Amino acid sequence: MTSSEHSATAADGILQDTKDWTWVLERPCPDCGLDSGAVPREAVPGMIRANAGAWVALLAGDEGALRRRPRPETWSDLEYACHVRDVFRLFHFRLNLMLDQDGPDFPNWDQDETAVAGRYGEQQPAAVAADLVEAARILADAFERLGDAQWLRTGNRSDGARFTVESFSRYLVHDPVHHLFDVTGVRV
Repeated sequence: MTSSEHSATAADGILQDTKDWTWVLERPCPDCGLDSGAVPREAVPGMIRANAGAWVALLAGDEGALRRRPRPETWSDLEYACHVRDVFRLFHFRLNLMLDQDGPDFPNWDQDETAVAGRYGEQQPAAVAADLVEAARILADAFERLGDAQWLRTGNRSDGARFTVESFSRYLVHDPVHHLFDVTGVRV
């Protein structure tokens, strides 16, 4: 995330992301390089698991370096990993809403508030790695179990964005891929 994509500062000093990232479904991301719209739905579970594996490897690094923010307004690698773990959990919750209800509205989620309340920068890297892998496994398994008709079910964000399960899965994969790029600088 760049500073042009933020408009306010959260309690932890992080610039809040206010950008509508749904455009990643229409064109490749110029930063991380992922073309989410071209991702086959069958590839999503494997991408989730592979991304989790990359975070585990990253979290095995020097703890001091993992906790260090590159700039005061940018999350540390550990904080990004906590965010990815929570994104996997959130998307599993939202996926279940879409499967259990007709066209549900998703409750709002403030990622910055979650980071502050969850004390992301104080969490233990090994525990975050284990939790991230578990959250990724649960979400990937849920996507693998879907039948054809379930991919067409819908859900809505409060900002008016409407997803099918299929577009939701493609939108999802961009987030952890992009955040891995944020911390490694490696494009897909």
